[in-house]
Amino acid sequence: MRSLIASSVLFGFASAAALPAVEPRTSNHGHKKFNVQVGDRPYYLIENMDEGPLKQKLQSCSEQDFKPTDFSIAHRGASLQYPEHTLQAYSAARRQGAGVIECDVTFTKDKQLVCRHSQCDLHTTTNILNTPLAAKCTTPFTPAANGTPASAKCCTSDLTLSEFTSLCGKMDGSHPNATTALAYMDGTPSFRTDLYASGCPQLMTLTAYISAVDAWGLKFTPELKAPDVPMPFDGYTHEQYAQDIVDAFAAHNIDPARVWLQSFVPRHVFYWIARAPAFAPQVILLDERVDTPEGYAVATAGMAGLAARGLRIIAPAMFALTKVVGGSIVPSEYAVAAKKAGLEIVAWSFERAGWLSVEGGGYYYQYVQNVTNNEGDMYNVLDVLVKQVGIKAMFSDWPATVTYYANCFGL
Repeated sequence: MRSLIASSVLFGFASAAALPAVEPRTSNHGHKKFNVQVGDRPYYLIENMDEGPLKQKLQSCSEQDFKPTDFSIAHRGASLQYPEHTLQAYSAARRQGAGVIECDVTFTKDKQLVCRHSQCDLHTTTNILNTPLAAKCTTPFTPAANGTPASAKCCTSDLTLSEFTSLCGKMDGSHPNATTALAYMDGTPSFRTDLYASGCPQLMTLTAYISAVDAWGLKFTPELKAPDVPMPFDGYTHEQYAQDIVDAFAAHNIDPARVWLQSFVPRHVFYWIARAPAFAPQVILLDERVDTPEGYAVATAGMAGLAARGLRIIAPAMFALTKVVGGSIVPSEYAVAAKKAGLEIVAWSFERAGWLSVEGGGYYYQYVQNVTNNEGDMYNVLDVLVKQVGIKAMFSDWPATVTYYANCFGL
């Protein structure tokens, strides 16, 4: 593994600066028809399910033609196996039938918008520590020593746009016991892979993302990230940050009906609702309050208040939408309250949990983990989210899994 990391990222820095601007693939290699391919993972999960009507229904759809669906949202692209927020990850998500593709949006030192899950994740998602740009990181690489784990902190706001686009993507991960930068970069979780991370996976600006997704005829869900630096940043305010993303879509003449703006930051969400009325009906509030019991209670009680302020769509982590009663998975109090308030629900993130056979799936299945003990149970949870909770769409790190289900049930 380390030899792959070393060779690919060293080559990547040398070649990345010479990469041309992203040229979206507007054709299908001369073919008129674009075929969605779900691969073998959905079939693996279905075979792993317990016997029952849902398994039989999913099996009955095995040979149908699959189509793109807006129910399937690509979370950072096809990030289960491709370096997130790269052209390669987005292209794979398109092939897997995602009708909507996500770009997490943050900004560079020169206040240009780019696609990264966090403003300060370059040390785990790119090859920066193996390039001269490592010298510009907020916190340089520090090796593990005397029981203290290795660390680094490299932010998009440490770099100009041209410096950012010279980097190469890699699978998100780090090695806490590393004593060298290369070893630190070699931390891909065991349920993912580096198979598609060789060479120099191409990082994306917001402009390049819009151009690519538009050329593919798909839809957009850009998430404005909470800044990891004090705001205003060199005069750059929260309001300008939120406005810049709207202006980017306007500059490309994108119909607002194709765009789902989203943020965990309420001030961003309510800025758009007030100041970008064409986009307002599809603005999504990502809700992380559910991560604590106290926050979950506050969120559940406050749904009507959010609706009164003009919010129409809320999106918590998927675990918050279900619970177990009498051995069966049912909608949670949070889900019931959201529907009662007239809010639509989007859930995140399918295929991000790792193995359900290990502790029931962890964070994303925490309220149902006593009844999720094999990989096929993922589809049982999704079925409840669709048929009983009534979710509008599902984010997924491997869109094919959700695409298969959505096509089977006509979503």
